[in-house]
Amino acid sequence: MSNVSSGGRHGDGSSAVAFGVTTFAGVVLTVVSIFQILEGITAIANDTIFVRGLNYTWQFNIQTWGWIHLIIGLIALATGIGIIMGQTWGYLIGIGIAGLSMLTNFMFMPYYPFWSLAVIALDVLIIWALCKEIANERTV
Repeated sequence: MSNVSSGGRHGDGSSAVAFGVTTFAGVVLTVVSIFQILEGITAIANDTIFVRGLNYTWQFNIQTWGWIHLIIGLIALATGIGIIMGQTWGYLIGIGIAGLSMLTNFMFMPYYPFWSLAVIALDVLIIWALCKEIANERTV
C-alpha cells in the first residue's frame, strides 16, 4: 500500500520534513551570510584585526579578503532569503554559494582559523540540507 497519491506524498510527514529542512538551510545560509558580511566589513574597515600566523600560498591583502567576504555574503543573503521564500532557484544557487564560501574560508584559514572552520561546517550543513530537498523534489 502506497502513501503517494496524485497530489504528492501524504500521510508520512515527508512534506513537513522537506519544508523544515529547506527552511533550516535558508536560515543557516542567511545567518552565515550575515557573518560573512560582518567579517568583510571588519576586514575592510580595520585590516589590523586579522593577523596572519603562517605563510600561505594564496596571500591577499586583508582588505581584498574583506571585499571577497562582503560580496559572497551579500549574494548568500539574497539566496538565503530566496530559499526561505521557497524559490527553486535559491536551492541551486545556495549549493553553489555555500561551496564557494567553503573554498574562500579554507583559503582565509591562516587569518582566522577557528572561525573559518566554523563557517565551513555550517556550509556543509547548508549543502546537505539543500541536496536533501532537491532529492526529495525528484522523488515526488
